[in-house]
Amino acid sequence: MGPPLGLEVVGVIDIEGECAEWIFPAELDAVRAARHAVRDALRGWRLDPATVDVTVLLVSELVTNSLRYACGPIGVRLLRLPPDEGAFPSSPALLVEVSDPLPDPPLERPAGPDDEGGRGLQLVACSARRWGTRKGRSGKTVWFELALPG
Repeated sequence: MGPPLGLEVVGVIDIEGECAEWIFPAELDAVRAARHAVRDALRGWRLDPATVDVTVLLVSELVTNSLRYACGPIGVRLLRLPPDEGAFPSSPALLVEVSDPLPDPPLERPAGPDDEGGRGLQLVACSARRWGTRKGRSGKTVWFELALPG
């Protein structure tokens, strides 16, 4: 299921099985399109509403950062991971990646009570069980992992 009419997606790479992946244009509607696409995919996977809401919020923050600091297409990828047999406690997880062409990693900065921005990475760090960044061939990926019930 794609985003609602009027929301542009440059390309839907995959939305089958345990993976969903999209590329959005670096335009203001990208945040809304990403929210809708992610919400639809996670509901299709029958994930609990709280996980869906947190994931949509964090994707929205990361796509907003990409729009603010980078130019070029923004990739969003969701991957359902099975329980990690070597980890304790072992639970399934959702890996979420947001990629853009800017090679510089995002900077986590403290936000004051009156600041308009600066909370996106704080939200990711507080909500995810793990998160990080990695350089790609062209640009970077910010990723986070959420534990899934069950």
